[in-house]
Amino acid sequence: MAWTEETIGELARLWAQGLPTSEIGRRIGMSKNAVVGKAHRLGLSGRPSPIKRAAPEQPQPPKVVPFGTRGGCSWPIGDPRKDDFHFCSESAVPGKPYCQKHAQIAYIAPRNHKAEDAA
Repeated sequence: MAWTEETIGELARLWAQGLPTSEIGRRIGMSKNAVVGKAHRLGLSGRPSPIKRAAPEQPQPPKVVPFGTRGGCSWPIGDPRKDDFHFCSESAVPGKPYCQKHAQIAYIAPRNHKAEDAA
C-alpha cells in the first residue's frame, strides 16, 4: 500500500496521540516498521523506546564518618540509609568515642571468674 496524503495525515494524528506504532499500523493498514520509517522521514517527534527501561533507582550508600573523629559521641542514632540518621554528639568521655551513657552500653566490664568459682 502506498502512502497517501490521507494516510500520512492519519499517521501524524495518531502519532501525536501517543498510540503504539503497531496500533497506528493496524489502523492505517501498514506494518509497524513502515509506520516507524515514515514517522522518521516526516521528522515526527521521537518517543522513548519501549525496550529501553529506566535504570532502577540505586539505594544510597550509608553515610560514612570515621569512627571517633567527630569530637562528640559517635553513637549512631537511626538508620544510616535515612535522612534523619545522626550521631549522639554529646561530649565524649576522654579517650573514648562515646558519651558516658553510651560508653556504659558499649563497654562491659569483664566478669571476675575467680570470685564466681569460689562461691
